[in-house]
Amino acid sequence: MNALLLLRRTAMGGLAVLLLVAGVWASWGTARHVMLSDEREQGTMRVSRCSSDDCSGPYVPSSAGSKARERVVIDRSIGEKKGVRIPVVVKPGTSEVVRTGGPGFLHAWLPLGGALLLSAVVVAGGLRMPRTAWALALAGGALLTASFATLAF
Repeated sequence: MNALLLLRRTAMGGLAVLLLVAGVWASWGTARHVMLSDEREQGTMRVSRCSSDDCSGPYVPSSAGSKARERVVIDRSIGEKKGVRIPVVVKPGTSEVVRTGGPGFLHAWLPLGGALLLSAVVVAGGLRMPRTAWALALAGGALLTASFATLAF
């Protein structure tokens, strides 16, 4: 019986860690451009068109060595409206940009917020650790709420 309990706890702990690692991995693809933006082209983008998946518009540089572009593309989030100027960083070698600042930072880490919520369910149900699960759920909920609030208002 103890072997089954150990196997269950090991499996659930591994699943919780896997969810968290996947959340960090999914977030890092965008977050690295926001967090390590010193060497990247920085500027502002004026939203001129939005489709269901992304928004596009002209890019005006604000960092040395950056060049103006007639059209750059950003993933659509809840905060973009036509005519709005957004501080952005250009992904190297592409015409894609990522929002910078506090809203960009929080938006980049959204997948981690979801992973925290999912792992809270695994920790509560599979590991029977309610306090740890509540901490994970509150951290994930806070991240998702803060991201929504900064992008929506």
